[in-house]
Amino acid sequence: MLVFVGGFLLLLVIGVPVFVALGVGSLAYIKIHTMIPDFVVLHRMAGGVDSFPLLAVPFFILAGNLMNTAGITNRIFDFAVSAVGWMRGGLGHVNVVGSVIFAGMSGTAVADAGGLGNIEIKAMRDHGYTDEFAIGITAASSTIGPIIPPSLPMVVFGVVGNVSIGQLFAGGLIPGVLMATVMMFYVTWYARRHNLGRDQMFRLTLLLTSFIRAIPALFTPILIIGGMSLGVFTPTEAAIAACAWALLLGVLVYRSLTWKQFYRITLDTIEMTAAVLVIVGAASLFGWVLTTTRVTEAIATGLLSITDNPLLIMLIINVLLLVVGCFMETIAAISILVPILMPIITKVGIDPVQFGVVMVLNLMIGLLTPPVGMVLFVLSRVARVSLDRTIVGVMPFLAPLFIVLIMISIFPWFTTALPTLWYR
Repeated sequence: MLVFVGGFLLLLVIGVPVFVALGVGSLAYIKIHTMIPDFVVLHRMAGGVDSFPLLAVPFFILAGNLMNTAGITNRIFDFAVSAVGWMRGGLGHVNVVGSVIFAGMSGTAVADAGGLGNIEIKAMRDHGYTDEFAIGITAASSTIGPIIPPSLPMVVFGVVGNVSIGQLFAGGLIPGVLMATVMMFYVTWYARRHNLGRDQMFRLTLLLTSFIRAIPALFTPILIIGGMSLGVFTPTEAAIAACAWALLLGVLVYRSLTWKQFYRITLDTIEMTAAVLVIVGAASLFGWVLTTTRVTEAIATGLLSITDNPLLIMLIINVLLLVVGCFMETIAAISILVPILMPIITKVGIDPVQFGVVMVLNLMIGLLTPPVGMVLFVLSRVARVSLDRTIVGVMPFLAPLFIVLIMISIFPWFTTALPTLWYR
């Protein structure tokens, strides 16, 4: 067991990629302590990715890439400006509303930050906002993407934890709206404190015009969420429908997608999908070793010996996830920790859907914290400012995220109400 856990941690510390650390640690234990044939190892890894719901991963990634490239983000931004740009701190509110709309298409925080972020930060600079405020609200609002469906991390969580992906998607709707609401209150408070004005007057004709131009783009989240809610298609089929709709918009409606762009998008999608599936496969082997060696059982017993109070268990898990999120990529963290933590939350009666949404939000906060927060690096590049200034700008905007995290951790209703209404 020392070889297994110690080897994994050592490899992580010296900077080896997570999937290598998972695989090498597991293989070292298997070779030293068992007589398991090699083909069984391969079977376990292949079995980890041989899952119908995982087919949603490449399609949601492709849909997000298509949305970013086909000019759809510009129409979303224009509509958000006409809808809430008249409020104090207008472009801060636009940032949040744009992310809510884009969340129903991309499913990843990095896609939101890289796609809408470039437009939003430039616009906020042009209107005199500080770089720190522009970067901070862009980073914070990008975390809404993986909470409101569709959500790539929730797909992986559902596969690894054997939880209904449809219920996870439904469970993220209210927390996502709650995140947007709290952030907009924060922007309003910030605008009053720093005497920020409105970025444009409200004009009904402008709102209607931008809405009409954005209707095809706005139909995307309706197609995805409405289709799943009505039982028209599964989450995997929803991902395929999102890709088909994005292609239709880019090629026939907006005519902004070229073959060269589509080729580059396809390669990016293949690369990102391969990275996700390699991690899932290696984590599947790692989780199997954890289970067969009863490590998960020992961890559960040790934690439950301290307390069996669901709120205290949730508090401990939140602290653990916040720390892990600072050092580990989201998909890897889900793949490693779900097999360990799921038996614990099951024994104390925490709803798996609530746990899934709480876990994803914790890891989204990790994307905004050093040393490996991916959104920090993306926005540093997009805004062309130093990583230090990016971190300084983002830190105050963690407060709204922690407020929502506390609320959904204490009150299960926020995450279980819609799944109970739609699926049970």
